[in-house]
Amino acid sequence: MSVLTDAIVIGFLLSALYALVAVGFTMIFGVGGVLNVAHAAYVTIAPFLMFYATKQFGLPAWPAAILAVLFTAVFSVAVYVGPVRLVEGDPIVVVIVTLLLFLIVEEMFLALEGTAALSIPTLVSGRTKIADVTVLYNQILMFVLSWLSILGVLWYINRTRQGRAIRAVSMSKRGAALVGIKKFDISVYTWFIAGALAAIAGLFLGMFQTVVYNMGLNPLVLAFSIVILGGIGSIRGSIVGAHVIAFLETFTTSFVSPRLTGLAPLVLLVIVLVARPTGLFGREEASD
Repeated sequence: MSVLTDAIVIGFLLSALYALVAVGFTMIFGVGGVLNVAHAAYVTIAPFLMFYATKQFGLPAWPAAILAVLFTAVFSVAVYVGPVRLVEGDPIVVVIVTLLLFLIVEEMFLALEGTAALSIPTLVSGRTKIADVTVLYNQILMFVLSWLSILGVLWYINRTRQGRAIRAVSMSKRGAALVGIKKFDISVYTWFIAGALAAIAGLFLGMFQTVVYNMGLNPLVLAFSIVILGGIGSIRGSIVGAHVIAFLETFTTSFVSPRLTGLAPLVLLVIVLVARPTGLFGREEASD
C-alpha cells in the first residue's frame, strides 16, 4: 500500500510540473502555429541561473528564483523577437532554428559545468507525512505554486482583454487581425508567459531532482506527448494530458521497471496519433 500511495503522491507532484511545461508549449503553438523546441531550453536555463545566483553571487533562494524566472521569460521573448519572427512563416524552419537554440544552450552548460549533477537550494525547508508518505514542504510549495500559476494563466486567458485577444488569435489569425488585434503584441505576451511557466517548472524540477545540462530533454518529449494527447492548442487538454502522462510514467516505473522511464508516454503517443489525431480536446484549426 505504501508503494501505491507513494506513486500517487509523486504522480500529483509531477503532473503539476508537466502541466506548467505543456501549457506554455501549447500556448505558443496555439498563437503562432509553430513548435518551439527551444521551450526545453527554458527548463534548463532557470535552474542554472539560480545555481549561479546563489552559489557565486550569494543571493538568497527566493530573490534568485524570481530573477531566474524573469530572465528566462525575457529570453523567451528574445527568441521570438529575434530568430523566430524572421522565419515564423515556415514552421519547419522554426523547428530547426529552435532546435539549434536548444542544442546551443545544452552545449553551453555542458562546457561550463560538464556532466556534473548540481544542486540548488529549496525555497522552504522541513517535511511532513501525507498518507504515510514523507513529503517535503518544498514539494508541497511546488504543487501549490504550480497550480496557482496554471489557474492564473486560465484567469488571464478567460478574463482579461489581452487574454481574450490570445484566444482570438489562436482561433483565427485573420479574424483577429480584422478586429484590430496585433499578432506581434499577442505573441510577445504569449512567449513571455510560456517562458515563465517553463522556468518555474525547471526550478522545481531542479530542486526535486538535480540540475544537469540536458535536464530539458525529457520534459520536452513529455510535453509533445501531453499536448498531442490533450489536443494541440488546448490548455485544458494540456492539463488533463499532464495528469495522464505523469501517472502513467510514475506507475510504470514504480510497478513495472524504472528502466521504462519515458517509454510508456511514447507508446501512448503512438496510440493517440493513430486512434484520435486531434487529441482528447483538440479542434480543427480555423481557416486563415
